[in-house]
Amino acid sequence: MPELDADVVVVGGGPAGSTAATMLARRGQRVVLLERERFPREHIGESLLPASLPILADLDVLPAVDAAGFLKKWGAVMVWGAGGEPWSWYFRETNQRHPHAYQVWRPEFDHILLENSRRHGVDVREGERALDFCLDGDDGVAVSVAVDGVERRLTCRFVVDASGQTGLVGRALRLRRPDPDFRNLAVYGYFAGAEPVPPPDETNIFIESYGDGWCWSIPLHTGRVSVGVVVDAERGQDAIRGAGANGYFNDQLARTRYTRDRLREARLVAGPIVIKDWSYVSDSPAGRRYVLAGDAACFVDPLFSSGVHLALTSGVLAAAYVATVLKDAALQQPAAEAYRTLYYQQYDHFRELAHLFYASNRSVDSYFWEARRLLGAEREPSARLAFIRAVAGQPVQGYERAVLERGDAPPEFVSSVREVESGRAARGERFTAALAGDGAKILDRLVPRLEPGATLCRRAVLGDGEFVLGDVLVTDERPEGVPLSPVVAGAVALVDGERTVAAIVAERSR
Repeated sequence: MPELDADVVVVGGGPAGSTAATMLARRGQRVVLLERERFPREHIGESLLPASLPILADLDVLPAVDAAGFLKKWGAVMVWGAGGEPWSWYFRETNQRHPHAYQVWRPEFDHILLENSRRHGVDVREGERALDFCLDGDDGVAVSVAVDGVERRLTCRFVVDASGQTGLVGRALRLRRPDPDFRNLAVYGYFAGAEPVPPPDETNIFIESYGDGWCWSIPLHTGRVSVGVVVDAERGQDAIRGAGANGYFNDQLARTRYTRDRLREARLVAGPIVIKDWSYVSDSPAGRRYVLAGDAACFVDPLFSSGVHLALTSGVLAAAYVATVLKDAALQQPAAEAYRTLYYQQYDHFRELAHLFYASNRSVDSYFWEARRLLGAEREPSARLAFIRAVAGQPVQGYERAVLERGDAPPEFVSSVREVESGRAARGERFTAALAGDGAKILDRLVPRLEPGATLCRRAVLGDGEFVLGDVLVTDERPEGVPLSPVVAGAVALVDGERTVAAIVAERSR
C-alpha cells in the first residue's frame, strides 16, 4: 500500500474535532485536522456545564480557559413550570467539586482548543474544506479536499467526522435520522446594554418560557448578551417568511415578560440568525474506517446547554475508538457498540430531560406547549424508565429535581420516582441496621441476589484512552452496563441466590 498522508484525518476544528485530534496525537498518531474556516470564527452555544471541566483539564486547556476571563456560570434562573416567577438552582447543590461552569465566547473558546491541538502535534489546516470521502481498499480512506479552489486528495487510515451539522460522512452514508419529537428552530442575536439579572445570578443563564416557546439569555465577558428564542419549526418558518427574521425576533421577544424588560434599553449588535432542523441522531456512528463526533453524530434540543459537553465527550470517546481499532482491528465491533452506547447514553439523558421539562410546563396554554405535553404523554414505557433513572440517579447536571419541585409533571411519573427512591433508601436502611445489630455474623446469613434481569457479561469498556474487553453488570436501570473489576466480577459470578456472603468471600479467597 502506498505511503499515507496521515494515520487519521479529522474533519472539523470545533470542540469535538480538536478534542479527538489532541487525544490521538498524544498517542503518537499522525493527525491532520481540516477546518474549512479560519479561526476565530462565529459560533453559537456559549453556556458550558461543570461536567466538561474535567475534560478541559485533561486536554491541558483549563488554565487557558480560566485565564481568558470568561464569566463563571454558577447555575441558572428559570421562568418555567408552575407560578410563572423566576427561580434559581445552583451546581453546588449536586456538585461540590465543580460548583461552576463558564459562559464562553465561542470564537475565543474554540480557538483555544484548536491551538491546543497544534501544540500537541496535530497538523491543523485552516481554510481547507473536506468535500467527500471514500474507502480506499481494505485499509485506507481517501478524503477529497478543496484548497483555494483546487481539489486534492488526502489518504489516511481513519476519518473522524466532526464537521458539525454538515455531516460529511453521516450524510454520505445516510446515517442521519431526524428526531420527530423536537421539530424546533431557533432565532438568536447578540445585544449590548442589556440589564443583568439581579445578584447573585448576574452571570448565570436565564431561561424563560412563554406562549410560543422559550427564550435564553447568556451574559458574556465581552459585555454582550446572547439571546435566542426556540419555537416550533413549522409555525416559526411560516411567520419568518411573512415578517422576516428581524421582525419575527422582535415580535417573539416582545411576548416574553422578563427578557423583554431586560432588553428595553439594549440594542441588537449582531443577528438575528435562524437555525433550523435541529434535533437528529445518526445510526451506526462508528464504523470500520470512520467515527462521527459532536454535532456530526447527533444534536439535541439546547434547553440544557448540552452541546459543547456532548462535543467534548464524543471527542474523547471517538479518539479512544480510533486508537482501539488501529491497534487491534478485532475489537472494532465491540468498541463501536461501546462508543455508541456511551455517547448516546448522555445524548438520551439530555433528550429525555427536555421531554420531561416540555411535558411538565402546563402552566402556559399554547400550541407549542400543548404539542409537547401530548408528545410527553404518549412516550413509551422505556422512555418513562429513562426519566426515572435520570431523576432518581441525580446526575451532576442538577436540573432534574426542579421538574418535581417546579413543574407540573404527570402524577404517575412523580409517584414512580418517589417509589424508586424510597425503595433504594429502604434497602440501604435495612442493610445498615442488620450490620449494626449483628456485626460480622450477618455475613453468615446474608444471601445476595441479583436484580431480576441483571446479567454479567463481557463487553468493551473505556480504559486508558482506548476500549478494552471487560466485565460489566447489565440491569434494567443501567442497560449500558456497570464496569466491574476482575475481583468484583468474580464475586458477582458466584451470586446464585443460595450462597451467603461469607461463602462467596471464602470461595474467592481460595
